Amino acid sequence: QSQLSQALNGLSDRAKEAKEFLVQLRNMVQQIQENSVEFEACLVAQCDALIDALNRRKAQLLSRVNKEHEHKLKVVRDQISHCTVKLRQTTGLMEYCLEVIKENDPSGFLQISDALIRRVHLTEDQWGKGTLTPRMTTDFDLNLDNAPLLQSIHQLDFVQMKVSSPVPAPPILQLEECCTHNNSATLSWKQPPLSTVQVEGYILELDDGNGGQFREVYVGKETMCTVDGLHFNSTYSARVKAFNKSGVSPYSKTLVLQTSEDTQSEEQTLPFPVPLERSQLRRMSPFSSTLNLQPSFSGRSYFELRSSAHQLSLHSSLQSLNSAVDIKKMVAVAWFSFDPSSAHADIIFSNDNLTVTCNSYDDRVVLGKTGFSKGLHYWELSIDRYDNHPDPAFGVARIDVLKDAMLGKDDKAWAMYVDNNRSWFMHNNSHTNRTEGGITKGATVGVLLDLTRRTLTFSINEDQQGPVAFENLEGLFFPAVSLNRNVQVQAWSG
Repeated sequence: QSQLSQALNGLSDRAKEAKEFLVQLRNMVQQIQENSVEFEACLVAQCDALIDALNRRKAQLLSRVNKEHEHKLKVVRDQISHCTVKLRQTTGLMEYCLEVIKENDPSGFLQISDALIRRVHLTEDQWGKGTLTPRMTTDFDLNLDNAPLLQSIHQLDFVQMKVSSPVPAPPILQLEECCTHNNSATLSWKQPPLSTVQVEGYILELDDGNGGQFREVYVGKETMCTVDGLHFNSTYSARVKAFNKSGVSPYSKTLVLQTSEDTQSEEQTLPFPVPLERSQLRRMSPFSSTLNLQPSFSGRSYFELRSSAHQLSLHSSLQSLNSAVDIKKMVAVAWFSFDPSSAHADIIFSNDNLTVTCNSYDDRVVLGKTGFSKGLHYWELSIDRYDNHPDPAFGVARIDVLKDAMLGKDDKAWAMYVDNNRSWFMHNNSHTNRTEGGITKGATVGVLLDLTRRTLTFSINEDQQGPVAFENLEGLFFPAVSLNRNVQVQAWSG
C-alpha cells in the first residue's frame, strides 16, 4: 500500500503538469489565431503597397508611350502637310508648261522658254534624295524590361518573422507652420516626440484638388515642403509618411488645404454667411484642415471633399439647417473611413476600412480618419452582425482616447452605448439618460455632430434616441466606435 501510494503521488504530479500544459496549448491556439489575423493583414497591406507602386509605374510608362505616339503623329502629319504643298506647286507648274508648249507664236515661246526650263529643273531638284522618304517609322522602339521585376516577384518570400528594426511611426503634421498663399501650399511635419526609430526620409502626397487619387509630390529627408502651381480656389488633401530600411510608416492624418480665390471669384457671393470683418481673414489665410484647432469665422467651414459611390441624402435631422444657412448653392460634406493606424490591435478591418469588427471579447475602440473642429456633420453606422448580448458604443472621441475600454469610460469620449432593449449616454464613466429601444442586426445608428451649436445627438433607425446627448462640445472630434467580436458595423459617411 505504501509503494502504491508513493507511485500515485508521482502520477498525480504528472497529471497536474499535463493539465497546465493543456491550458498552455489552448492559449497558444488563441494566440496563433490572433497572430494569424494580424500577420495576414500585414501581408495584404505589403502586397497592396507593391500593387499600388506597380500601378503608379504603369501610369508613368503609359504616359511615355502616349508622348511617343503624339511625337510620331506630329512628325508624319507635318511631312504630309509639307509634301502636299510642294505637290500642289509642282502640279501647277506642269499644267502651265503644257499650256506654253501649245503656244503657236515662236517668238513668244522663246521669250519665256529659258526661264521655264530653269524653273522646272529647280523644282525637280527640290524633290531630291530623302524628300520622298518617311521621316518617322511606324514601330515603337520601346521594349519593356520586366524580367528583373518578374524574377523579384517569383522570389518574393518570407525572410524572417520579425524585423530587427521597426518601421517609423506616422509623422505629425505641424499645423501652426502649414499655410497656403495664392496657389501654393507649405506643409511641415515632424516625428512623434517619443519615437526612437530611425527615419531615412519622408514621402509627401497630394491629391488633384478634386477628390482624386493621391500622388507623390516630394520624397526626401526634409520636414518642410512648398508645393507651387496649384489651382486657385481649390480644396487639396495632403498626407505624409516616413520610411527606413524596414519599410514605410502609416500615413499621417489627412490635411485639407484651401488655395486662394482668383480675382474673378473674389467678388462672388459666398455660399455661407460671413461677417464683413472676417472677410479679409478668409482671403489672406484660406487654410483649414481636418486637424485644425485654430478658430474660424462663424458659419463657414472647409471640409475634406470626397466622392462616394453611395449618393446618400442628408438625414432629416439636418432640415433645420435650411432656416439658418443657405445650402442651395453648395453643400460640403466630410467623408471618412476607419483608421487602422490609431485603432486597437484587436480591431479587424474590411471593405476598404469601412467595416470593422474585433477578435477579442473585450471592448476595443476604433476612430475615423477625419477629425472635425467646426461645421455640421452626420454619419450612420449599420449593424451588420449582433447577437443581442454585447453593448457596442457609438460617438466621438479625442485622438488620445483609451483604446482598450468601452467608449466613454474616460473623459476623452462622448458616446451612446446600447443593447437590444435600451441605451445610455456615457462620458467620463458617467451614465445618463437611460432610454428604451435598442438595436438588432440590420439596425442603423445615426450620429449628428453640430459644432455650430456644440451638441451631439443620436438616432436609431432615423428616430432620435433620447434628448440631446451632450452640449458645450468644443475642440477636435473623431468619429468613434467601441465593440467586441460579437458585433460588426459599417460606416456610412459623406
